[in-house]
Amino acid sequence: MAIARMSVAGDIVLGIDPGLANTGWGIIASVRGSRGRASRRGHGAVARAYGVITTSPDKPLAVRLSAIHDGVIEVIEHYHPDSCALEGVFFGVNAQAALSLGQARGAAILATAAQGLPLGEYPPALIKSTIVGEGRADKTQIIYMMRQWLGLDHDPKPDHCADALAVALTHMVMSTSPLRAPDDTEKQRSESAAVSRAVESRP
Repeated sequence: MAIARMSVAGDIVLGIDPGLANTGWGIIASVRGSRGRASRRGHGAVARAYGVITTSPDKPLAVRLSAIHDGVIEVIEHYHPDSCALEGVFFGVNAQAALSLGQARGAAILATAAQGLPLGEYPPALIKSTIVGEGRADKTQIIYMMRQWLGLDHDPKPDHCADALAVALTHMVMSTSPLRAPDDTEKQRSESAAVSRAVESRP
């Protein structure tokens, strides 16, 4: 699903949130103004597109992994990213979930390697810390901060898409790209925490 069409200069990054049932992907690009300034919202990056590669549990494992592999290649061939970033494994999950996640990650990694793209991997806690400022941030906070970082006027949904965009943005922040956090970042992080608490308190 395309969500932005803007002139870009600099890195285009594909972020991937792997999963056997749902593999989220997001494309972000650094944006410079005519005088070398950051984007009009001042964040230096925009979301160009995002989506989810979904596989059915009714299908054989090989078919599901092939769908993830082919889906990632399709995204790469369409958006031509300069690099890719992948969320690492969270070791708190159970063995079966870790196995499924590892298989999905393998399919995505193979697809990026087949396209000759450099790949970065980041643990979930680092991604959350980079985007929100808290390694234990929840989904609501991630979604809120992605709107601030990327100047979105809507929530990137489903959650897999927001996570993928966060992975891509973490990669860009960790690189040499001249990207900075949104203005009043501490205030926005406090607001994101308040949003999370409000959602949790709903009956």
